[in-house]
Amino acid sequence: MTPATPPATIATPCLIAHVVYHFGTGGMENGMVNLINRLPETQFRHTVISLTDHTEFRQRIRHSHVEFIDLHKQPGHDLSWMRRLYRILRETRPAIVHTRNLNALEAQFVAAAARVPARVHGEHGRDVFDLDGKNWKYNLLRRAARPLVDQYITVSRDLAGWLQASVGVLPQRLSQIYNGVDNAKFHPRTGDRPPLGPAGFLSGATCVIGSVGRMAAVKDYPTLVRAFIQLCQFGEPVSGVRLMLVGDGPSRQACQSLLDQAGLADRAWLAGNRDDTAELMRAMDIFVLPSLGEGISNTILEAMSSGLPVIATAVGGNPELVNAGETGTLFPPGATEVLARSLLDYAADPTRIGREGAAARARIESDFSLERMVASYQAVYLKALE
Repeated sequence: MTPATPPATIATPCLIAHVVYHFGTGGMENGMVNLINRLPETQFRHTVISLTDHTEFRQRIRHSHVEFIDLHKQPGHDLSWMRRLYRILRETRPAIVHTRNLNALEAQFVAAAARVPARVHGEHGRDVFDLDGKNWKYNLLRRAARPLVDQYITVSRDLAGWLQASVGVLPQRLSQIYNGVDNAKFHPRTGDRPPLGPAGFLSGATCVIGSVGRMAAVKDYPTLVRAFIQLCQFGEPVSGVRLMLVGDGPSRQACQSLLDQAGLADRAWLAGNRDDTAELMRAMDIFVLPSLGEGISNTILEAMSSGLPVIATAVGGNPELVNAGETGTLFPPGATEVLARSLLDYAADPTRIGREGAAARARIESDFSLERMVASYQAVYLKALE
């Protein structure tokens, strides 16, 4: 289902209009940055259209000529953005419109009305209110848009199977493309642990448990914090264990409150949003993703590339990345005690950490290169243009 190599060239660079609901900090946006930065400029130009707005995350795109357009959609049933999008598409005349996820799917109707020649839709993960993808209203919208979409892209086999079974997407119109990771930027630690965090945080640290991501409800970081608190109750054997959470969002304060109430604030660091994620991962020993739902997690891939074993929930595309017993461990979502026991087992076994971390890095090098990802997207775009 994943295209191998694209046709060689396009005579004249074509414009791709990437339509998203919001361009902020997240795995989907990180994938877009990697893609736009690496697609050949001789063949593709890009505009990013946000139904709402965008953040400084756009600065990660290296090409200065990439235009960002915000439609400032208001909460609720504001449809005025459709008129603005129609006008923009008629003026700019992109060759391809690429929408991403359910909250931007309605732009496909506008793109069809504006007679955009090729239309692509990507699914990167399901909504927190519909983790199983069974909401009949959402799927009714997906089925209504299906005749308008030339090619679909999913980031996991789990999402690909769901689109076929629940939405009726034909296999020949569907490509499953794993995200790639920059394995030169994200590489294993080769010396001492980087001296990061507040004063005293790493003093006496023997095992740093870490995670990176949006601190939103779907990521369920409170479960990780509760498991860490339980782990620390084992006393002296785990006195050198530390917790590092990188990212920001609505659940950050709840996590901090749990740590404060447990008297463990000095053994944890909630770092907020950072630009030095690669270095932070090299300060970790174990990576944990406790999310309730996932497409394919960029942070899992980055952690594996950094030589870290991964403990993740057995949801969405996570089992496609984490080979239990080889590169990490899977656990049921919300299972605090199970996670705490897994953390204890790893903290007590540095040899296991090293063995599974090395296996994780090897898998990244063989299966998840950025070059493979970019070539696969390029092939889909050219197929849609045909």
